[in-house]
Amino acid sequence: MDRFIIISGCSGGGKSTLLEELARRGFSVIEEPGRRIVAAELAGDGKALPGVDAESFLRRAIALSLEDLERASALPGPVFFDRGLLDAASGLGEMTGEPVLQSFADAWRFNHTVFLTPPWPEIYRQDAERQHGLEAAMEEYERLLRDYPALGYEVVELPKIPVGERANFVLDRLERDGLTS
Repeated sequence: MDRFIIISGCSGGGKSTLLEELARRGFSVIEEPGRRIVAAELAGDGKALPGVDAESFLRRAIALSLEDLERASALPGPVFFDRGLLDAASGLGEMTGEPVLQSFADAWRFNHTVFLTPPWPEIYRQDAERQHGLEAAMEEYERLLRDYPALGYEVVELPKIPVGERANFVLDRLERDGLTS
């Protein structure tokens, strides 16, 4: 759907902060599936954590992303996704060799512009839900930088600027592309 907008990119690059700003401005936002799964796993048995069973983690992220898409279909106006289906499918395909990315990309289309947060070492922080290092985050970024254009999406790298300016950048670009709030 043209009104479903993906904010993806490097872990620790400011995606969640940007999505919080867009939500503060009244836009619908879908939180990152991975962080929700990790929080639930840390509160439970922890078997589907990325560092314990990455394949199970990615399969859960895909399932949760599909639920998010169904829920988002009922929301009005533009809906911003903090990562989601195609990120998880990209990771699973990379790990297992399964052609899941193309099948999900064929079933679900998003706005043709995908915004990627580049690696930003100055703000990168590990925490309970982000236990991997910057090097792994940068490898993930390079994979997404390859996979999104291969699916026909135009990738726009977000500038390393304060969050309010970043939100303005995203909204200005979408307005220029004809998607208005």
